[in-house]
Amino acid sequence: MRAAARRIWLLLATAASLAISPVLAADANHGADLAQRWCASCHLVTNSQAQASVDVPSFASVARKPDFSPERLAFFLLDPHPKMPNFPLSRTEAADIAAYIGSLRQ
Repeated sequence: MRAAARRIWLLLATAASLAISPVLAADANHGADLAQRWCASCHLVTNSQAQASVDVPSFASVARKPDFSPERLAFFLLDPHPKMPNFPLSRTEAADIAAYIGSLRQ
């Protein structure tokens, strides 16, 4: 019975490792490229950016929020919301942008 239980746990652990959240495997560099292309017209996406809309948060300020979560942010980016243009982001692109924003957390 112990060997069978061990095999079940090993199988579950293997399955869980294959189903790792896309945010954990996200590419922050690709997210930075996407942010500069799609988000910089409204948001400050880098420290070197000269200007953006006054009434939207910078990516650095989003990253510094105490309740910041890349997973929640990626989900938010996929959900249509009225104040932002409806960009057709894939899950991978949303995770990459969220990873980039998370990399700005200091």
